[in-house]
Amino acid sequence: MFKEEGYRLMGAAFEVYNELGYGMSEEIYQQSLEIELGMQGIPFLTKHELKVYYKNRELDTRYKPDLFVFGGIVVELKAVSELATEHEAQLFNYMRIARKEVGYLLNFGHKGTLQWKRFILSDLHEQGPENADFL
Repeated sequence: MFKEEGYRLMGAAFEVYNELGYGMSEEIYQQSLEIELGMQGIPFLTKHELKVYYKNRELDTRYKPDLFVFGGIVVELKAVSELATEHEAQLFNYMRIARKEVGYLLNFGHKGTLQWKRFILSDLHEQGPENADFL
């Protein structure tokens, strides 16, 4: 499920990490990864707003995942010394709201190497068609 696309995404992410190293702000990595994705011809959306519902009622609060790539992968970027369970929970929430089964958590702030995790959600519940028509 999006394996080849995941390899291409990770290739772009490693290129950014190798070029910039660790210790910069998340915004720097975000913009740099967007440039790299564009250079590699990888389709993506940036900070696309997701509507959130409670009992079929739209909330004012919106979620904005960092990236959607290849129309089906949710990407959350971090620039922290270590990933934490809160970061995984944030990505899971984005994946559930967007109804996307594949997500990547990328941490550019770890010294020595890019930290990353790939997640697959197979228990997505129907949340209304309005959440699925943005890609």
